Amino acid sequence: MESSATPFSFELYPPRTRSRTAALEETIRRLAAAGPEFLSVTYGAGGATGGESLRVLRWIRENTDVEPLAHLTCVGNDYATASALIREFLVAGVLRFLALRGDPPLGKAEGDVFLGDLTTSAELVQLIHRVQAERAPYSETTIPGHPEAARVDPRPRARTTVAAFPNGHPRSRHPREHIDALLAKQAAGADAAITQLFFHAEDYLRFVDRARAAGVVIPILPGIMPVTSPGKLARMLELTGEPLPADLSIDLEVEPTAEGRREVGIAYAARLAREVLAGGAPGIHLYAFNEHETVLAVLREAGIPLRETAAS
Repeated sequence: MESSATPFSFELYPPRTRSRTAALEETIRRLAAAGPEFLSVTYGAGGATGGESLRVLRWIRENTDVEPLAHLTCVGNDYATASALIREFLVAGVLRFLALRGDPPLGKAEGDVFLGDLTTSAELVQLIHRVQAERAPYSETTIPGHPEAARVDPRPRARTTVAAFPNGHPRSRHPREHIDALLAKQAAGADAAITQLFFHAEDYLRFVDRARAAGVVIPILPGIMPVTSPGKLARMLELTGEPLPADLSIDLEVEPTAEGRREVGIAYAARLAREVLAGGAPGIHLYAFNEHETVLAVLREAGIPLRETAAS
């Protein structure tokens, strides 16, 4: 697959209703046409079947040339359920995973018991690689015209990504705990990390410097979210615990039109992307909110080249 000189990727979530499925599939087509490194799909409820997440991942695999990335969480999964789900993803051809501890369910405090026998994302990384190691180390493909013969190929290794927190995890008990946790994930076999959203380039760049000094060597991909309304900004701050970005907040509040607020959010995200790339970021990961036009506009304004088909 052709790729951009600057790698980029997008995060999507499963449609909440069947009526939104067609719109999501069109968004996937448009995002895939831009040439991303992967399309990630957040974890949806559904037990061992993976629910709608698995359906979307299969659709990406079967209808685009982009690799799908599956989210997995410790919350809501015990060892047996997570193992079955990983096998199902692998059988479907999904070879990229984002291993997350997950947040407490609504109404549960951090001290409550809400985790099963998987308590950290590092353990989930190890489980992903263990489940793959238990499968046959090769695949067989029949050779046309030779019914008794088959071509044997080695199975590609699954790649695991983990979360990183530039301004610290909201539940960290000491200032370095989020870096210690990232080191543990790396030791467990993680190949890369994606950050939670942040609003100032120096937050990401300082974090990477501290992580490198501590011994983290895996790529740390900046996660950027174009925020296009005061309400969305307030919701993101509530979910993540990030400090208020005063400049973005003011610009969104004073802009009278929805289209104007959208342009404010695009410009802010594009500037953030340019700054972290200038500081050495290995690529850009954009939270797309199941809508393609805004994130593609961010990449264009940031000067990140897309595949030519994306412009059609």
